[in-house]
Amino acid sequence: MDILIDRKRLFKTLAFFTILLFVANYLALKFYWYYSIWWSDMLMHFLGGICLGLFLIWLLSYKNSSLEINLRLICKIFLGVFFIGIFWELYEVLFNNIIAQIPFDALDTIHDIFFDLSGGLCAILYLWKK
Repeated sequence: MDILIDRKRLFKTLAFFTILLFVANYLALKFYWYYSIWWSDMLMHFLGGICLGLFLIWLLSYKNSSLEINLRLICKIFLGVFFIGIFWELYEVLFNNIIAQIPFDALDTIHDIFFDLSGGLCAILYLWKK
């Protein structure tokens, strides 16, 4: 099934979620929400997954404004979000262990990747809706 992508509208949606992510992160850091609201980290990873998924859709539609929704496209978006999420978690682990002296937490890492992928899935569903 081919879907005609309105790249300008998709970019506006991507910009909205990216700005929302940055504002939420700023507020979370300023008001210590990461320490006082247990689910704030989950929200940030979910929003990050949405942003990554929308960016990958926008990037994949660069040469052709018509995308065929198939398993290959869905896998590209899903795996892109997954690998970027993995690299982010590696950065967090290195930063936490070396600089902040915070021990590795495997459960937190698994939750973070799950919410990254959930956000990416929402981006895929957004594409499918269109």
